[in-house]
Amino acid sequence: MCGIIGIIGKAEVAPLLMEGLRRLEYRGYDSAGIATLVDGRIERRRAEGKLQNLYDRVTQNPIEGTTGIGHIRWATHGAPIERNAHPIATDRVAIVHNGIIENFAEIKAEMLAQGREFTSDTDTEAVAVLLTSYLEAGASPTEAVAKTLPRLHGIFAMTILFAGYPELLICARRGAPAAIGYGNGKGEMYMGSDALALAMLTQRITYLEEGDWAVLSPTGAQLFDADNRPVERPIKQTALSGAMIGKGNHRHFMHKEIYEQPAVIGDTLSTFVNPATRTVALQDLPFDLAEVSRVTIVACGTSFHSALVAKYWFEKLARISVEVDIASEFRYRAAELPEGGLALFISQSGETADTLAALRYAKSQKQHVAVLVNQPESSMAREADVMLQTLCGPEIGVASTKAFTAQLAVLACFAIAVARARGKIDTQREAELATALAEVPSRIAEVLADEEAIEALGKSLIDARDVLYLGRGTSYPLALEGALKLKELSYIHAEGYAAGEMKHGPIALIDDQMPVIVVAPHDELFEKTASNVQEVLARGGKVIMMSDAAGIAAFPGKTLATIRLPDCDPFVAPILYSIPLQLLAYHTAVHKGTDVDQPRNLAKSVTVE
Repeated sequence: MCGIIGIIGKAEVAPLLMEGLRRLEYRGYDSAGIATLVDGRIERRRAEGKLQNLYDRVTQNPIEGTTGIGHIRWATHGAPIERNAHPIATDRVAIVHNGIIENFAEIKAEMLAQGREFTSDTDTEAVAVLLTSYLEAGASPTEAVAKTLPRLHGIFAMTILFAGYPELLICARRGAPAAIGYGNGKGEMYMGSDALALAMLTQRITYLEEGDWAVLSPTGAQLFDADNRPVERPIKQTALSGAMIGKGNHRHFMHKEIYEQPAVIGDTLSTFVNPATRTVALQDLPFDLAEVSRVTIVACGTSFHSALVAKYWFEKLARISVEVDIASEFRYRAAELPEGGLALFISQSGETADTLAALRYAKSQKQHVAVLVNQPESSMAREADVMLQTLCGPEIGVASTKAFTAQLAVLACFAIAVARARGKIDTQREAELATALAEVPSRIAEVLADEEAIEALGKSLIDARDVLYLGRGTSYPLALEGALKLKELSYIHAEGYAAGEMKHGPIALIDDQMPVIVVAPHDELFEKTASNVQEVLARGGKVIMMSDAAGIAAFPGKTLATIRLPDCDPFVAPILYSIPLQLLAYHTAVHKGTDVDQPRNLAKSVTVE
């Protein structure tokens, strides 16, 4: 959740730390800070709130040093105020930490009993004080870390700076991602939460594996496993670059990422769909899709909504039973899974804590494990039997857009492949579906061309107190996703419902002040949805209809507004209809003046439970 960076360099390190934090700001923005060594002493600059506040602090009070660490925080333990901002420090160590130390209270009580003082409310300070106690007892930094790590329970990635050791950083990971970057023969080493933070510095990356910790010096890194045994991990070349996080000519990252969707979906589909043969091809799998008896899909947040769409696709197209669960609930239900079933986990980062824990549970239940991720070097990708990848590049806006539609594109391809393997579709139907998918990028471009009308509609929603979203079939998960986007960006309360459920409770909310957004492609379920729309209109509800020409024609002059979408095969409608939902939420938020790219209380990669 939080973002961390560490640098051993030759030049002044503060500007590089600040730039690294800028690249990590999607991970949290409650507070930020950096620490360096100045004449062997630990110096810190910290500020609550957005990263700009820290920039101002460092500008007013510069900080020297060639070795340092930085942190951007999403608060877990302790309020997001300056004294809880990282780096957390004693006079001997400074630590930046992503995660939760579950037994911090026990360690803190032990340290308090020794007469040691605490100055923050964070769990991280227990680690800093414990390390200090070992150092004061005569341990070297490496020895102190080797003693400390086995005592910590929980999830963490951390980097530690030691007073008096200007060419040393020690980092560790357990349950949260961490990467080491190698300088280009210049006596420099780097550490970051992910490769994106290091892209401006190096493309040579080593990803720490579970339980690893590393001692960094100007000449390289010495790695140890959880049992403190020396290990080697491969150095990989990353294609990330600094240019990939620019906004271009767009006002916000989210707007840029919405407009990247035709290219992103086209690139992603190109790895699965052969346009010449109009077929879908997966990589060679270590199991037979035809033998899979049941599919379990697990995800969180927006990825959970893509999983719900996939459930409809798999069950209708491939005629296979599918269970979809929220990751944070799935593991604690301890569900009995049939041996040989397929468990599919969806996560943009591949590091989502709840989803990763659920994956490990599924492996213990002898499931075939597949993951759908945007990061091929992530923990989930490394632990799975099969990796399905979206080719999104970095998504900086906290509210997911291109990652969601790319997930849908891959899931559609996967559903087709399973249906074909089970003999539930013939070559003609596969060709029709593959063709429909191949046309999606150009159809999305048509929707984007009508953005001006959606922008005006967004302005009309800014005074709404509540908004209802309705849909049937695959449009029901889109109603959930549309409501999520609106509430997280504009802070307007919104709920998504299956259209048929409206009369089982939500209809009580409808009056002439209630906007009701209906996602209704003109498919086999349209007439059922249309009857629900009539019920809303009869009670004075303000209907905003998202449909194609035939669907909109069914309500001439009766709705508050319409958003017309191109005709498409109903199979791919969920991908196409996601776009106006994203744009509507975006423009409502812009007109309200909320922070689009960094909504309050949210962060991008949830690496704590």
